[in-house]
Amino acid sequence: MAVASMAMHGSTAGPPLGFDDYSLYSNLSDDELMQLAIERSLSETHVATAPGEASNTPTALGRRTVQYRANPPPTRLNPPNPPGQEPSHRPPTAKPTDAEEDIIVKAILNGDVTTLRAMAKDTGNNILRPDKYGWIPLHEAAYYGQDQCVRVLLGAQPGMINKCDLKGQTALILAVGRERVACVEVLLEKGADPELATKERETPLYKACERENAEIVAMLLNHGAVVNKHCIQGWTALQEAVSRNSVEICEMLVQAGAKLSPTNMYGITPLFTAAQSGCVETLQFLIKHGADINSEASDGATALYEAAKNGHEDIVKLLLSQNADANKAGKKGLLPLHIAAQRGTDGKTLLTYDFYNYDKSVNIVSLLIKATSKSRVNRSGISPLHLAAECNRDEVLEVLIEAGYDVNAMLSEDRSKMYEDHRSTILYFAVANGNVEATTMLLEAGANPNLDTFNTLLVAVRQGSIELVTLLVEHGANVNAYVPTHPTSFPATVMFSMKYLSMLKYLMDNGCDAHSCFSCTYGNGPHPPIQETSERDDLRYNNNTRRNNGKSVQFCEIISTQAINRWAGPIIDVLLDYVGHVKLCSRLTEHLDSFEDWEAIKEKATPPRPLMQLCRLKIRQQVGIHRLRCINKLPLPPRVIKYLNHEERNQEEFCA
Repeated sequence: MAVASMAMHGSTAGPPLGFDDYSLYSNLSDDELMQLAIERSLSETHVATAPGEASNTPTALGRRTVQYRANPPPTRLNPPNPPGQEPSHRPPTAKPTDAEEDIIVKAILNGDVTTLRAMAKDTGNNILRPDKYGWIPLHEAAYYGQDQCVRVLLGAQPGMINKCDLKGQTALILAVGRERVACVEVLLEKGADPELATKERETPLYKACERENAEIVAMLLNHGAVVNKHCIQGWTALQEAVSRNSVEICEMLVQAGAKLSPTNMYGITPLFTAAQSGCVETLQFLIKHGADINSEASDGATALYEAAKNGHEDIVKLLLSQNADANKAGKKGLLPLHIAAQRGTDGKTLLTYDFYNYDKSVNIVSLLIKATSKSRVNRSGISPLHLAAECNRDEVLEVLIEAGYDVNAMLSEDRSKMYEDHRSTILYFAVANGNVEATTMLLEAGANPNLDTFNTLLVAVRQGSIELVTLLVEHGANVNAYVPTHPTSFPATVMFSMKYLSMLKYLMDNGCDAHSCFSCTYGNGPHPPIQETSERDDLRYNNNTRRNNGKSVQFCEIISTQAINRWAGPIIDVLLDYVGHVKLCSRLTEHLDSFEDWEAIKEKATPPRPLMQLCRLKIRQQVGIHRLRCINKLPLPPRVIKYLNHEERNQEEFCA
């Protein structure tokens, strides 16, 4: 027969096909077979060239095409499954039982070409019948890399080559996804359409880039695959190759006409993707080919912003060396320096114990400081110091302070309103986090503890942190701070320290006003009913929480609440050490009468107070609240100094 020794023109896989391979066409006449051979020779335009070369060769239609060749890949072993051995993986859409019930599929899985050929010739076997997932035998053969089975099936039914399963996957896409090189080659030779995409609009070329398989990419490009198609999320093959840091594939795609700056549904370009993913090599490739390093995504973020956010130090260095603009802000107004101060971590370490890679993030911040305008930072309404303090980034905080950033910078009004307590200063963030190290660093650098609507000392007292309270008081925090949205007749510092007697005494030692606690407007008359309030509300900026009658809350009302009244006696006892002649209101007297042990406290308040107590108060008053620490320098005997400082001792010991 004339076709018995005919070889497929341009084929690169295996020897010329023999008589057995064409026996499926034994029912065709010689003229029909010759016509079929001619048609196939016109559709196959492979011309072998040396690996790594791209050459212009004439095709059967007289056009010139570029032949793409991948660099020689590592040795790939892609043998068919040995007879009788069940494959280790089933298609993701199929079940093992489905294949076992189908004799044709079983022959494919075993690589039994002879049996498959015989069954394909049998008109009683419908090799086009799909299973419930839309898979036909050709899909099985392509998925499992049985290239000879693919040849047999296409020989019997050439028209099924582009048939899709229920997910829109062709045999070519399945073969590419599994990196079945031989099957991909056969399918392309037989006319598989490289443009048919899945329901998610992912083409075979996109899949090949996803698998980082340069050899398959070259095959697809040589068969006319379009390089600029977008998947359902807007990604192109180039963006996928960039995210895999495959320069070799990127070079082939660009040579084939891939656009350098296509955007996905979020406005992200390949260069942005490289910066976001930390892909230095592909980023260099894109910059070399003219990609815009200052292009912005839909949210205004630049490649530099993303690199800083994800902690990619090498990317930040590269972008800055190429004059990337460090003063471009995203839609939220944050600069790359802001996000580096806030985040700056390697995405790979986010779920590990070492949550912050400090060395890397500090280096990134240091790089960005040099390239960022301080006036541009000021216009943003937030300092990178705010974000570093909020996220407990102490090392970053130190670097920013050393670079001269203002430790008293305030949040803009609109940013301050984003917080329930309307915080404004960097120090507030550090204190609110209970961060002693950051608080110390800021105070020593000159941070003012009295700039916020709610004084930072109130935050520290409420937390019960004597260490923070001491730091703040030593650096001039107002010990008589009030809560503006909850007017009281006495300092809010007293209100918050009632549960911590040692802290209350420390505040009194440093000039807190105790006298106002006994200046009750109700006196010996009837008091209003006790109103229980949530301590959480005390630091909320909420005008609706003010008292309806406009009057300030009295000390006796707060001390009568359920959470505090059990400590009423000891609290009053401490306060009496810092006042002269006072008169207890009816409610305080009621509290002291409720426990027999508190009778002595009531007597302590009865006039007249000891002369020495009155003298101590007068001396401290003359010294002034801001100079109380200077008492130790007065030319007085040590015992007098100790007495003036309210150190624990009794009057009899002093007089001895």
